[in-house]
Amino acid sequence: MKLNIRPLTLNLWPALEDLFGENGACNGCWCMYWRIGRKYGKRPRERNKSELREIVKRGPPPGLLAFHEDLSVGWCQLTRRDALPWLDRAWRLRRVDDVPVWSISCFYIRKGYRKQGVTSALIAAALKIAKSAGAPALEAYPLDADLTNSSSWTGYASTFARAGFRIVGRRTPSRPIMRRDLMGSFNHTS
Repeated sequence: MKLNIRPLTLNLWPALEDLFGENGACNGCWCMYWRIGRKYGKRPRERNKSELREIVKRGPPPGLLAFHEDLSVGWCQLTRRDALPWLDRAWRLRRVDDVPVWSISCFYIRKGYRKQGVTSALIAAALKIAKSAGAPALEAYPLDADLTNSSSWTGYASTFARAGFRIVGRRTPSRPIMRRDLMGSFNHTS
């Protein structure tokens, strides 16, 4: 399947709305969880939606959309880790060092397009964009499918490993912190 992956800008907002649907992808989150924590679930979905739209409006793009022909089929949130303060509030995902990484914090793939390489294509595009923006590394917080049968909005460790990410931290068995060096500027081991 040929995919076209583009940064989410305001002119693509209708495509994100179509992809996320009325429920806002994962239970009305609108990719706000890592920004505001559990508060996203205690307020109207429309507020999460409008806050993400404001983030898109202000720029830079907070993520990537994958298109198959004219249909949006996948999303990944891609931003500087500093824009996602709840990552540091989750003890298992706290920073492993002071490298100013960028993060892929979540995915949403349209039903009917899952397990067809959309996530891998989004990761490949995220690597290129983060590198061109000067990010020293790209980090992810996937589940290890060998250790849990949970579904994952954050991707799976095996997918990231195939893209060259390595584990740099693991505070809980099923949720590694994975990273891909983009500059050759650090040599973190765990």
